[in-house]
Amino acid sequence: MGDLWENLMLAAVVITVALLLRVFLALVIRRTVRVLADRVHDRNDDDLGFRARVLLAKASGVAADRQRQRVETLGSLLRNVVDVALIVVVVLTVLAIFGVPMGPLIASAGVGGVALGFGAQSLVKDYLSGIFMLAEDQFGVGDLIKVGDLTGTVQEVTLRVTKLRDTTGTVWYVRNGEVLTLGNVSQGYSTAIVDVPVANDEDPSRVQEVLRAALAGMDKEPEFSDQLLEEPSVLGVGSVTAGTMTMQVLLKTGPNQQWGPTRAVRERAQRALADAGVRGPILAGPYGPGSAT
Repeated sequence: MGDLWENLMLAAVVITVALLLRVFLALVIRRTVRVLADRVHDRNDDDLGFRARVLLAKASGVAADRQRQRVETLGSLLRNVVDVALIVVVVLTVLAIFGVPMGPLIASAGVGGVALGFGAQSLVKDYLSGIFMLAEDQFGVGDLIKVGDLTGTVQEVTLRVTKLRDTTGTVWYVRNGEVLTLGNVSQGYSTAIVDVPVANDEDPSRVQEVLRAALAGMDKEPEFSDQLLEEPSVLGVGSVTAGTMTMQVLLKTGPNQQWGPTRAVRERAQRALADAGVRGPILAGPYGPGSAT
């Protein structure tokens, strides 16, 4: 009878220590999550200038929410891991205190774990990949990403799957363990090359001067100041084919904000070239370029 009470006392001590340890670890995790959630993770690229950093800093509120969501998810995962580990340790310790043979039990658990591991290896792979995606902050809700042949906006991120919505409105569910290559369009900045075709016998220097004059100061205009990180750069001749010389203009914008400035550059270039008398591409007729039909 004395041994029974002694074992009960030891079991009570083990459970009490486990509960205290759980409270302590939960407090540490909670405080760590709070500290990390208050930090805005700076993801600006080192090669961005002051203007680019100022423009990208306007999204600091979104970045803070995203940081908080990511850290809270990892904190919840850590709390679950701590609970499971403590429960397993307490159960095994209490059984050992009461003299239950642990060898067969551990062996059975090992065999069951191996069988479960083979059967659920894809699920474990998905969860591990999801943990690393969240820990490394590879993407977040609202980001435009490319996964294989899919391109879409992230709608939801969980440890097992990522939900995307493409341009047609279709929602795709991508298992995290199946993501081998991933491109995030919403990180840092975006660039775009605008092709401006003109006749191949026009003076390239004159065409470049017309384009530079038409696009000068575009990044300081109110309509584009929040999108363009710098003034559009006229690169020069990109290619020359039969009847066509293509001039190229480089745009550097905030993440996934290149579409509006690209259309504006094409429109301004077309108007400026027409006003300057620069001819468009020479259409090839049945007897050669410029032949009458």
